Amino acid sequence: MSWQQAPPSRVFVELVPWAERDRERSAVSGGDALPGPRRAPPSAQAPPAAREVHVGGAAHVSGGPDRAQVTVRVGSTKGAAAEAKRSVCRRLDYVTQRLQLQGLQAENVTVTKDFRRVENAYHMEAEVCITFTEFGKMQNICNLLVEKLDSSVIISQPQFYHTPGSIENLRRQACLVAVENARRKAQEVCNLVGQTLGKPLLIKEEETKEWEGQEDDHQSSRLLSSLTVQQKIKNATIHASSKVFVNFEVKGKEKKKKHL
Repeated sequence: MSWQQAPPSRVFVELVPWAERDRERSAVSGGDALPGPRRAPPSAQAPPAAREVHVGGAAHVSGGPDRAQVTVRVGSTKGAAAEAKRSVCRRLDYVTQRLQLQGLQAENVTVTKDFRRVENAYHMEAEVCITFTEFGKMQNICNLLVEKLDSSVIISQPQFYHTPGSIENLRRQACLVAVENARRKAQEVCNLVGQTLGKPLLIKEEETKEWEGQEDDHQSSRLLSSLTVQQKIKNATIHASSKVFVNFEVKGKEKKKKHL
C-alpha cells in the first residue's frame, strides 16, 4: 500500500512581543476578536524601483610617435690595419662628440665596431645607433653630420615608433574620453526632463580599435625613402577608438530649502 505524499504546507508566522501577547490573551478571554495581520510600517516597505538612464559614448584619439632611431655608419678600407682604424676612429670621435654637445644621454647612443680582412686590405666599420625623443634635434644633428663629413658618413632614414607606455596611455585616454562623453550625454538628458544625474551604476567598454596611419591614406604604398619626415611621422601615428555603455542613476530634482 503506497502512501500519498501530502501537499506542501505554507506557514505564516508573526512574532508578537510578550507585553502585546498578554494584552491579546486578555482580549480573547473578554470576548474580543484577535487583531488582524500587522502591516509593516512605511519605513519597512520595499523601496520604489530605481530610475536609470542608459547611454552610450564613443571617442577617437590619436598620438604621434615618441621615439625615432637613426643609424650613422662610417667605414674605411686601407692596406694597413692601423690606417683603417685611424680613419674610422677619427670620424667616430667627431660623431660622438657632437652628440654629447647636443645633450644626448649615453643610454640613447650605442656604438658597435667591426674589423675584418677584405682580400689584400683591411676594412673597419663603425655603427652608431641613436635614439631621439626630440625630432627637431634629430634633424639638426643629421644635417650637421652630412655637412661636416659629407659622403664619408652614411645616415639612415629615421625610423619612428611608439614606446609601450605611450600606446597604453593612448588606449586609456580613449576609454576615459568615451566615458566622459557618455556622462555629458546623460547629464543633458536629465536636464531636459528636469531630473538630477546620480552616480554611475555600470560602466562597460564594448569595443576598442587601433590602427596606424590613416585608413584612407595611400601614401603607405610609396617608398619610405621618398617620404618627408612629416609624412613618416603621420604614417607612424597610432589611432585608438573606444565605445562604452554607461548606466547612471537618476534622482528627482532637488528642492531648494527656503532660508528664514
